[in-house]
Amino acid sequence: MVIRQRKSKLDDTAIMRLIDSQLVPLSHMSESEINKIRKEIPLRMNRGMTFVVSSEPDQEAVAFIHFLMHGELLYVDMMAVTTKEQRKRYGQSLLLKAEQFAASRGCKRSKVMVDEGNIKGLQFYQKNGYSTIRYIMISRCYEMEKRIGLH
Repeated sequence: MVIRQRKSKLDDTAIMRLIDSQLVPLSHMSESEINKIRKEIPLRMNRGMTFVVSSEPDQEAVAFIHFLMHGELLYVDMMAVTTKEQRKRYGQSLLLKAEQFAASRGCKRSKVMVDEGNIKGLQFYQKNGYSTIRYIMISRCYEMEKRIGLH
């Protein structure tokens, strides 16, 4: 398996499949809100960085992480792994790669929002050093944070 930067033409269809199969079912948004966000995803993908896992450099993604950096903050926007490739540490590898990339550019903290009811997601981030900061009622998400880089 290879971790590499997203190649739009190669990976975007697979990334949309991952979003639809792994992330949308966990969301608490209405169908119209989800459809609005779905239309915005191509723009969203171009605003940050995306790393993917693929079996070969020219094969489509089986996992991805999309993130943004704002000053000293890394914000993990989306991450998903195809069902049959889960439990192979691809998520952990992608998260570490994003944290290292961001830390090398001056980020000191990483944040992620995890949907209420996404028990696997909460456990995953806890296992990787994140702590729950607060619950945000309006979006029904947990805000989690971790210090990264040199302390």
